Amino acid sequence: MHELKKLPQSQVELTITVTPTEYESHLQKAAETLSKRVNIKGFRPGKVPFDILKREVGDMNLLQEALESIVQETYYKAVIEEKLDIIGAPKIDVKKIAPGNDVVYTAVVALLPKIQLPAIDKINVKREAKEVTEKEINETLDALRGMHATEVIKAGKAEKTDKLLLDLDMFIDKVPVEGGQAKDYQVYLSEEHYIPGFNEQVKGLQKGDEKEFSLDFPSTHYQKHLAGKTVDFKVKVKDVYERTLPEANDEFAKKLGQKDAETLKGLIKSNLTEEAQRKADQKAEAEILEKLIEKTTFEEIPEVLIDSERQKMFYELQRDLEKHGVSTEQYLADIKKNEKELFEDFKQQAEKRAKAALVSREIAKEHHLHADDSEVDAEIQMMKQMYQDNTEYLENLKRMEVRDTIAVQIQNRKVMQWLKAKILGDQLVNDPHLAELGCKDCKDHKHDHKHDHSHDDHDHAHDHKH
Repeated sequence: MHELKKLPQSQVELTITVTPTEYESHLQKAAETLSKRVNIKGFRPGKVPFDILKREVGDMNLLQEALESIVQETYYKAVIEEKLDIIGAPKIDVKKIAPGNDVVYTAVVALLPKIQLPAIDKINVKREAKEVTEKEINETLDALRGMHATEVIKAGKAEKTDKLLLDLDMFIDKVPVEGGQAKDYQVYLSEEHYIPGFNEQVKGLQKGDEKEFSLDFPSTHYQKHLAGKTVDFKVKVKDVYERTLPEANDEFAKKLGQKDAETLKGLIKSNLTEEAQRKADQKAEAEILEKLIEKTTFEEIPEVLIDSERQKMFYELQRDLEKHGVSTEQYLADIKKNEKELFEDFKQQAEKRAKAALVSREIAKEHHLHADDSEVDAEIQMMKQMYQDNTEYLENLKRMEVRDTIAVQIQNRKVMQWLKAKILGDQLVNDPHLAELGCKDCKDHKHDHKHDHSHDDHDHAHDHKH
């Protein structure tokens, strides 16, 4: 028997009563488990009769042993009967427990909040790829020339396309930056430095010169503990090299496997165009999700869903820091926050990610955009080939929750493909089911849009299913 009570934040409280008759079978199973752990004279482990065991360990201990399985069975039975779409583990609070009496407990659990999607054809997004300029083509060509330059040590000042070899130290508030020290650091004056203004500061220096200066790191810098920070630099020049870049002629093009200089420039333009289209596609995907979230009606988002996304964000940050050799402790020290404060900072973005997940899940549900077993198997097989030398990664692929995550990622890609067909007019080409949907759902809509057709994976939304 159970009672259901609705709570704020898309939660419910189930009050569940289990009679002695209903939990009798659980006592029998608990007795079997206990009999293997206790030593009772005259009986082998696992062979102690129920009545004797109950007398030896006590009714209350036996009931306590059975409690977990009693709760597990009756809770999920109540969830099924109420047709609840739950997320996360329930919070269990035992109210009454005594041998021979009803067991009464409450289970508070979050529900996947219901959402009301907007009319997809009212979502307007334009995908506009940036046009590749002659300047960008020449910059890329110069970078290629730079890779094949000849270098000779010079005595004078660094200028034009010269290279400097220097020792570098970085500080924030007079404290050395972890990983911010480098010996024999190479700086190419002809190439744009990742820190704006760095090349200008070292231009004109010569061997033996020392200099101190400060620069602001871009807010988009990949090392998040440095992004947006003012960093102090100390440099000492060890050598200056005069670099001679090869002419961008047919001979140079042939060295790179191209027919002539014109063909090489055409290839560069093609690659830059593809990159511009990819970036435009990613921007359009993000904008589609933004507008969908903005126009979707959500029930109150449960805290457990937001916390789940915050945990993912923290894990992603840790992986990113590890990739660049920075510890979490150092990062927190640099931004002058503790883990709890950082976790709180994630809340707004985590809520947006949770909403994106709910939107993606609802579209998949409404339009039957799911991953079948063969698609998941194919994805796993591809990952096995990519990481065939990584034993830990391969073992991870065997876990059921990893398989579920992969299925959700495939589903999310299908959802984004479907959205781009509806909103941008893309062709649905990779999935026969999607192609069929495209013909049926997007036929009229496609006439209203004249955009480039491209598609890409999207990882903006994550599903949550239990």
